[in-house]
Amino acid sequence: MPATAEAPSAAELAESVEAYLADNPEAALLEDGRVLFDLRRAHYAVSESHGRCLVEFWGEEGNLVRTVIGVQQKGQILRLSTRRMGAPRPQLLELVPNKDRRTPSSRETARRNYQRLLERVLTRNFLGARVEGFRSAMDLEHSFGPAYVRGRLLRGVAAEAVIGISQAESGAMVDGILTLGILWLDLCRQRSDARRHFEGLKVIVPAGAWRTTAERMAWLNHGTARFELYTLDERSEELEAVEFRDTGNLDARLVHAFSAEAALERCQDGVARLVSLTPPDARQRIEVCARSATEVALLVHGLEFARVRQTASAQSFSRQEEITFGAGRNETPLTVENEELCRELLRRLLRSRHPDGLHTDPLFRMQPERWLESELRVHIAEVFPGLRGEMLYSQVPALSNGDRGMLDLLALDRSGRLAVLEVKADEDLHLPLQALDYWIRVRALNADRQMHNGRLQSAFERQGYFAGAEVALLEPRLLLAAPALRIHPANEPVLRHLAPQVEWELIALGEQWRRELKPVFRKHSNDLRC
Repeated sequence: MPATAEAPSAAELAESVEAYLADNPEAALLEDGRVLFDLRRAHYAVSESHGRCLVEFWGEEGNLVRTVIGVQQKGQILRLSTRRMGAPRPQLLELVPNKDRRTPSSRETARRNYQRLLERVLTRNFLGARVEGFRSAMDLEHSFGPAYVRGRLLRGVAAEAVIGISQAESGAMVDGILTLGILWLDLCRQRSDARRHFEGLKVIVPAGAWRTTAERMAWLNHGTARFELYTLDERSEELEAVEFRDTGNLDARLVHAFSAEAALERCQDGVARLVSLTPPDARQRIEVCARSATEVALLVHGLEFARVRQTASAQSFSRQEEITFGAGRNETPLTVENEELCRELLRRLLRSRHPDGLHTDPLFRMQPERWLESELRVHIAEVFPGLRGEMLYSQVPALSNGDRGMLDLLALDRSGRLAVLEVKADEDLHLPLQALDYWIRVRALNADRQMHNGRLQSAFERQGYFAGAEVALLEPRLLLAAPALRIHPANEPVLRHLAPQVEWELIALGEQWRRELKPVFRKHSNDLRC
């Protein structure tokens, strides 16, 4: 934006960000040169609220919410000066036209250079040990991608598996290194002869990018291997050990619960108007979910198609109702003039999104995890006996270190024990450790006990969750659900390495889960521990 005498308003900042994203549909969000979000797959929202410009990005990589206080266009890059909750100083984010500006040949060269650097640093720091077999070649059979350099560190008959990743790779790739490290350790042990014993795993991440790996590593079973975490400054070639055990009890915060019943009552007129646009014989298929105290979403099998909001009136202190249809970038205010367009969208959605729909139809295929989650909400007691269906929360926002994550489902069982449910409709190599992230947060919030209303209560109870119930001071259960043929083969080996305190259960569902939600088999942590 051109310089002005005054700082740009929140609306002007939002307009600049929106214009850039509209002109660059394949943009990526970077921080310190690392890719945080690839906007070809991730989602974003830009809004102006109470004089602040807010940007939110979410996707498989997680969630990020920041306040934008300034923008600067430099060539094809839009630099955002932002504030994060609790941070004393502004942070710089960059929007670039695409995720990776390197050519394939430059990527390959950079990875070869990193491999040589890693071998040199290990040789210098671990005297008496010998580096062997380092490579970064693609190995689809064992789920290894070229971003990860892996090898062995040998000392007599003892050995350790080593895996590292360069600072040039994306943040999501860096955060995924522990999954690949566990798989690499297992493969080294399988291929080792009886004369050599692989005692553990060394994981090496870029300087400043250790927190996620450290939090996860703290909750591995350290009786199965010696896990070590290091950061490598590629410029100075300094290797530093990270004491990950100190990160086990992270600072986690929770958004206050709201009354879903009150939200539905506030928005009932707008909901009724949207439902009236639906064919009468299909209205029972509409799911109405409260998203906040003033916002309600309408969905068909987990796919949101409309929202009703109570917003402040610009002319008075009273509230007015805002109805939109479509979602994300296609969200459109509902008016008398476009009611027929909304009606046609609903017809097509209901025609496409049903259990017997065409698998090639985009509306059938969109957001399968949200569809599966919607089925689980209805049939929770059948799939997970012992859980209380009336004590179930969907898409719970939990905060840690200033960034936000969404728990798929959070429930309470009949003994008052918390259960974290992570749902996947497609193969996901990183499912176990992504689910562990949420388990760690829920555990920390449950362990945060303070005197409230005459007794010690968890953060969940103090923030209004599970009203009328008492949440037990027990380690949460970790429940993972996915269609049987969509469970990645690497998930079980990783689950076996979780700490004994993490009691998990893997539920495989029938492939026809859209028509009938039926468990095919279950595997429990007590059955598969290393």
